[in-house]
Amino acid sequence: MGDEATHQTVLGKRTKEERVHRGLSQEAVARCLGVPRPTVSLIESEARRVSAEELNRLEELCQTTMESLNGHGIEAVDPESVRLVARVTAELSPTDRYEVLRFARFLRSRNSND
Repeated sequence: MGDEATHQTVLGKRTKEERVHRGLSQEAVARCLGVPRPTVSLIESEARRVSAEELNRLEELCQTTMESLNGHGIEAVDPESVRLVARVTAELSPTDRYEVLRFARFLRSRNSND
């Protein structure tokens, strides 16, 4: 499988994981992306590529990063610590979760500059 096909596979899988994790329907994701619902199904089943604009919208909708949606760095993460953070932040308001996300992005950018 080529790099592009692998990327599409990971992106489709991660998109579905994020959607399900957030309790979103394919219809809700489709509305956010401005596409018909079957298009979301095609993305999740790796049968359709995602444009850069759609990727940006997915990042905002799922409150995650493009890197995470693309599967970068997930293997190096301690899954138990991620689950713990997810459990704790799930109890926060959407506004507070967004602030936690912003802080995490800040820490990531600060650490990448070290």
